[in-house]
Amino acid sequence: MTDPTGTTLDLGPQTAILARLVAGVPDDRLAGPTPCPRYTVRNLLGHLSGLAVAFRDAGRKNLGATTDTDPDATLPDIGPGWREELPKVLDELAGAWRDPAAWTGMTRAGGVDLPGEVAGLVLVDELVVHGWDLARATGQEYTPDPAALSACHAFLAEGVDDPGRDALFGPVVDVPADAPLLDRAVGLSGRDPGWTPS
Repeated sequence: MTDPTGTTLDLGPQTAILARLVAGVPDDRLAGPTPCPRYTVRNLLGHLSGLAVAFRDAGRKNLGATTDTDPDATLPDIGPGWREELPKVLDELAGAWRDPAAWTGMTRAGGVDLPGEVAGLVLVDELVVHGWDLARATGQEYTPDPAALSACHAFLAEGVDDPGRDALFGPVVDVPADAPLLDRAVGLSGRDPGWTPS
């Protein structure tokens, strides 16, 4: 996705926000629930780690095992060095997508071939929505990068009538039209903006 000046969207601000959320995860919340029904916090962190590596390599057009793996093939988990490794790979991810070439041509993620610009939009959605998931699950404040949030909402709104969307996101949760943009994006992603761990 490009802005009106023709430059690509910088994912660095959003990955930095996500890295701060990762740093704020208490150990005693790792087994707790998240808005993703199948995932505990540790599974969500494992998913974030896997997608960061996959989309980093997709942005670099370095296609192989990391970009070919179906993210739903196994339940993701974290290793012992996740607190150091996840912020590092998030930084590498942002760096890969600062290259305009990442947003052009074809690439692959999750075993699916797709145009670079579409892959970038899928990635923005993952970073914004899973940031909300992680913040809600761990009791942290969350204000996503405004540019990333705007792109995420536009991407989700554009696909709302796609008959296959529910397999990816779940049914849309109705949110008032005057609700904050983050709440509206969360609702379009199939989540209840009022979700809490209790």
